[in-house]
Amino acid sequence: MSAEYATFGLAPAMRAGGVLANGDFQVHRDFVDFIVDGRPLLFQLSDLDAVSPLASDVPPAIFTAQVRSLLLEADAPLPGSRYVIYGCPECADLACGAVTAVIDKEGDDYIWRDFAWQTDDHADLELNGYHGIGPFRFQGAEYRTALGSLLDNDPDAPRRRVLLIGARVALLAKLAAALRTIGIGADITHDVGGVPADELRTYGAVAFGRAVGKDQRAAVRRAFSDAGVDVAYVDGLAPIVPLLVAQIEHALDRSPVEQRRLTRLVAADGEAGVEVTSPCRVRLTAYRLDRLYRTHAHEVFDGILEPGRHRIALDAKAVKGESFVVARTTGSVLVEAMAR
Repeated sequence: MSAEYATFGLAPAMRAGGVLANGDFQVHRDFVDFIVDGRPLLFQLSDLDAVSPLASDVPPAIFTAQVRSLLLEADAPLPGSRYVIYGCPECADLACGAVTAVIDKEGDDYIWRDFAWQTDDHADLELNGYHGIGPFRFQGAEYRTALGSLLDNDPDAPRRRVLLIGARVALLAKLAAALRTIGIGADITHDVGGVPADELRTYGAVAFGRAVGKDQRAAVRRAFSDAGVDVAYVDGLAPIVPLLVAQIEHALDRSPVEQRRLTRLVAADGEAGVEVTSPCRVRLTAYRLDRLYRTHAHEVFDGILEPGRHRIALDAKAVKGESFVVARTTGSVLVEAMAR
C-alpha cells in the first residue's frame, strides 16, 4: 500500500449532553478522539453524532481491551479485520450505526483504510464507504506511544461531578436531577469547610447561584485552592435549568480549543454571531425570563453551517427582556447573555 504517512495523536473530547428545549435529554460522554494530521478525525465525517470506543465512562477492563484491540493485540471485533472507530453515543449498539475501518500492519506501520458506515456485521464499501477518507499510514512508534499512554493511570482523567451552591434549594434539586440524567454527578452544599481534600478532588466544576455572595464564593475557592484542586467555576446566569446545564457542560469541556467545532458565540442587537471550524449542525436556543420570572424557550435556528463566521437573526420575541442564547453542536456548547 502506497499511502503517505499521516501523524497520529489523541486528544480529550466530549459529546455534549444537555436538556433540550423540547424536554429531551442528551447524554454527556467524555472520550478520547483520534487526531490525524493535526485535526480530529471525527471532523472529516460531516456532522456525525458519535464517540470513539475510548470513552471514559466504560469499565477499565473494557477500555483496556479497546486500546489493545487498536494496537492489534486482539482479534478484530468485526469480520474482515474491521474495527469500530466511532459508535453511537447513547448505547454503542452496532445496529444504530458505526464508522468502521480495516486496521492492518505492514512492517512497523499501522494502516487504517476502507472506512465505512456499518449497521450489521458486514460492511458494504460500494454503498456505504467513506471514499474520500484514508487510507492513513501511521508510524509504529508514534501510534503505539499514543495509545500506550492510555494504559497508564491518568491523573487528569475527566471529573464528571459538579458541586452546586446556591440559595434556591428547589432549583438546585432540579438542576442536580437534570445533570444526573445526562450522566454528570451533582451534589448540593452551602459550605465546603471541613470537606476532605480527596473528596474535593472528585469535582470538575463548581456552579454558583446568582444569590451566592462574594465572601462565600471566595471561601469556596480557597478551600479548593488549599486542597490543590483545579476546578472550573460557573456563575449561573439565570434560574433556568437547561441554561445552567449548558453552562456546566461548557465548563467541563476539556478538549483543546483549537480542536473544537464551535469556537465563538456573541449575542447582541437581535443577532447571534457564531463561528465554526468545520461543517456541522448548529442549534441555537433562546431562553428568557418574563416579568413574572417565568421561563420561555425558543428554538431560533437549526441548520448546517460551513466553516467561518455567521450572523443569524433572532426572533425579537424570543430575546425580549432578560434573555440568553445557547449554541450547540454535537461536541460543544456555548452560552451568552443577550447584550442590549
